[in-house]
Amino acid sequence: MKKVHFQNFTRMDIPKMCLRVCSILLIFFVFAMSGKAQPLAKHVVLIGLDGWAAHDLDKASDIPNIRMLMQGGSVTMHKRSVLPSSSGVNWASMFMGVGPESHGFTTWDSEKHDLPFSFENEHGIFPSIFSIIREAYPNAETGCTFEWEPIKYVVDTLAISYVEYFPGGADKVEDNCTRLEQYIREQKPLFFAPCFDGLDGTGHSAGWYSRDYYDYLARLDKCIGRIIQALKDAGIYDETVIIVTGDHGGHDKGHGTLAMEDMESPLVFFGKNVKQGYQIEAPVVQYDIAATIAYALGIEIPQVWRGKPVKEAFR
Repeated sequence: MKKVHFQNFTRMDIPKMCLRVCSILLIFFVFAMSGKAQPLAKHVVLIGLDGWAAHDLDKASDIPNIRMLMQGGSVTMHKRSVLPSSSGVNWASMFMGVGPESHGFTTWDSEKHDLPFSFENEHGIFPSIFSIIREAYPNAETGCTFEWEPIKYVVDTLAISYVEYFPGGADKVEDNCTRLEQYIREQKPLFFAPCFDGLDGTGHSAGWYSRDYYDYLARLDKCIGRIIQALKDAGIYDETVIIVTGDHGGHDKGHGTLAMEDMESPLVFFGKNVKQGYQIEAPVVQYDIAATIAYALGIEIPQVWRGKPVKEAFR
């Protein structure tokens, strides 16, 4: 019969073990009470395509990078804009985590909010995703670029490390993308939101779902591919969640109505801890994007926000 050998413990060992166990439990307790969750990713990139409609996306034949993200990530084609389905209102909701009744922007423009903010942060603006990242990670590198200038009024530029407006984006989108690549490679931002405007302009001039519309989407797809490569070059691709979405859709040569073509835009999640090849079933609204970015970065969602994280998209 084999003898079973047990480790001998002295009287001094027991207090040491108890102290170690208590220390571990204390760490977990403090972490839990702090309200902070474990981040799902070290970096998030939100690529915003103004006027990107979910309707008839199958007709887009030359978007291999977008297709790759969709097939390898979590997707819904039914993310709804807030009302009205226009740009200023929905860019505000995308970054501020609430609807127009709280952030106050109610028309297509966002240079001036039409209602008082329901809550103001220290910068005199409703809290945005950039604001709460700055509070949670004071030294974090964050960036936002845009081709539609009014976006600067809804992101809280005082809370962002790098802000740049690219005028004439439709004619210079490839040149602008070179600057985005450089920024990613050099700064490795915790959060970066490049926002493109030309697709919306093409919809207004040539029509949504026209050949010109899909040709411009193909140009944006090439830029998305360059952003992906820049993340790889920077060595942060494997630790990044990539989000691609639009502010609204459109039909004919306009938007802003109750038509579902105007209301729905794709929402794609890809990357670190994102489910692969998954169709999101839960209803998603524009202001859920900010909440999901906060969730991915392990940041507590402000009580004044109304958005909910799309947890279903993650492993």
